[in-house]
Amino acid sequence: MKTFIYMIRHAVSPFVLGDERERGLSDKGHEDAYRIKEILAEEEITHFISSPYRRAIDTVKYLAEASDHEIELYEELRERAIASMEIEISEQEYLQGIRTSFTDLQYKMPDGESTQEAQERAIPIIKELIRQNKGSKIALGTHGNIMTIILNYFNKEYGYEFFEQTSKPDIYKLEFDELELTSVERMWNPEALSK
Repeated sequence: MKTFIYMIRHAVSPFVLGDERERGLSDKGHEDAYRIKEILAEEEITHFISSPYRRAIDTVKYLAEASDHEIELYEELRERAIASMEIEISEQEYLQGIRTSFTDLQYKMPDGESTQEAQERAIPIIKELIRQNKGSKIALGTHGNIMTIILNYFNKEYGYEFFEQTSKPDIYKLEFDELELTSVERMWNPEALSK
């Protein structure tokens, strides 16, 4: 029986050091979240799940409201911090850390979380959602890093290069046959929307 998970990467959210959990969406982010609702309106999604971070919740909020469903929050699906979120690191250091973490799954920067550690907390939740909701369609409000980490668990082809080409927001429709990932379809087209 096929189960679908729509991984919805959060829309644009201004970065605020030390405010990972509560920073919301920009005006453009809210506009894009509304577009997500329109894109997925006909998909008949019945379950709405999210990271507990405000920007992920706000990105799936309009879609859940249109379907008259609540959003279930899972702490285990929070974003992965490759390094402490309390210290400033350059974007170059941040991206190099992420790149390394997909070739060495145990790599992490000081006070960060490795890809392996993030998979160990997130994958049991994903598997349980699939088992409990066989044949259903599930929307998941997520983040670029943890989304890639989850995909990497099911298919090692998903790594830094995939992460690097994702956008904010983004939508990937994952098809599972039992617990096997059988296809991934990108449903967000940044080029079409910017015209």
